[in-house]
Amino acid sequence: MIADAALEFAFGQKRVDVRPELLARYDRPGPRYTSYPTAPEWDDSFGPEDALAAFRDADLTAHPVSLYFHIPFCESLCLYCGCNVVINKNHTAADSYVAALGKEIDRVADHVSADRNVEQLHWGGGTPTYLSPDQIESLYSNIQRRFSFSPDAEISIEVDPRVTTPDHFRVLRRVGFNRVSLGIQDFNPVVQKTIHRIQSFEDTGRLFAQCRELGFQSINVDLIYGLPHQTVDGFAKTVDMIVSLDPDRVALFSYAHVPWLKKQQGSFAGHLPDGLEKFRIFANAVRMLTDYGYRFIGLDHFAKPEDELCRAQDERTLHRNFQGYTTRRGCDIYAMGLSSISSTEDAYIQNWRDLSRYYNAVGAGLLPTMRGMRVSTEDKLRRSVINRILCHAVLVKSEVESEFGIDFDSHFAAELKGLEELERDGLARRTPDRIEVEPLGRIFIRNIAMLFDAYLAKAERNRKFSKTL
Repeated sequence: MIADAALEFAFGQKRVDVRPELLARYDRPGPRYTSYPTAPEWDDSFGPEDALAAFRDADLTAHPVSLYFHIPFCESLCLYCGCNVVINKNHTAADSYVAALGKEIDRVADHVSADRNVEQLHWGGGTPTYLSPDQIESLYSNIQRRFSFSPDAEISIEVDPRVTTPDHFRVLRRVGFNRVSLGIQDFNPVVQKTIHRIQSFEDTGRLFAQCRELGFQSINVDLIYGLPHQTVDGFAKTVDMIVSLDPDRVALFSYAHVPWLKKQQGSFAGHLPDGLEKFRIFANAVRMLTDYGYRFIGLDHFAKPEDELCRAQDERTLHRNFQGYTTRRGCDIYAMGLSSISSTEDAYIQNWRDLSRYYNAVGAGLLPTMRGMRVSTEDKLRRSVINRILCHAVLVKSEVESEFGIDFDSHFAAELKGLEELERDGLARRTPDRIEVEPLGRIFIRNIAMLFDAYLAKAERNRKFSKTL
């Protein structure tokens, strides 16, 4: 049950009261909008030849390139995890996978012109440092052999501190990685035991120090709120510990409870903080991080004021893609590995989630495409609107009209009608030429973006997503 008293929410100097009835009304299933249209709309009949056609079309645009590689392996399963992972303690399993990635690299690179520079490279997982230092070096050499990198390319990797060694970091830095993101989630021992992810603050701190010594340009951390047994005070201690390590960016993700997709999550369903307590954990963490000097970029990201994310937001050049917020807008994403998602201006393409199907496709000389979607002009328009709201907390109608040749008020008459309720609740403010997200609306910004999602009118789509808070 939600109590009657309003909750104070603060980020920096901005403080607002959040009425419990707003939490009850707006904390509902909705997308994170790392893509639009979102994955439930993609077509299973979209196959390898469709993907090749999309890559050929993208090459004609000569957009810069972003590369993503998914390393799905983990030694053990974290029970909260919603990612596509393969659990295997025998690390020789990675040998075949690295070889398959080499073949996929060649297949994709055949359709990426050499004069298109790579602006961004990211390895995610799973656990990318499941690979040995030698395998990391071999895979990176394969990538470098087939793609041209910009001198200032952002080259990043996700790291599990529990299995990452000093040798890993030395190799990563030597081959060219300049950013590292450490998965932490929570330092509370009860929470760690329940989610099956034990890692000490001391070990994490030692890895942090090594990253600084090796000269990584940016060190980021991932936290999750809403996990079993979390409390406001307990998670506040984790935030204090994190700040003492002085990361450049902090991601504060909402735990997505989807036991219908990830059965292991059902093991602790009775120990999750309820909706009000989960919001209190989030609100207090936001207050702490902003009091410590981090800027609330939006949704779940925080950065130091001098970080390029903050500069991009000030200049309204910030963008959002499958890696979250990014400063490298305008890139086509070529993603390789199990379940990875490529994104061009006109299409989304997802690889097989099943390892045997992935291997079979790559072995047959095909792109391992499971599904995808061609993006319509209307989709691009709505994607742009949603991106502007989530990245800049303001939408200038004339900019959208100029880019897409529409009359905004006429085209989005139904959406603007729906916006009236959010205006009454203090989430947004409309002027003749813009829609501005109010401080209170920063909390419910996904709900504001959802107004412009044409596919959510299908009620069954809502069941595909976790809740917005």
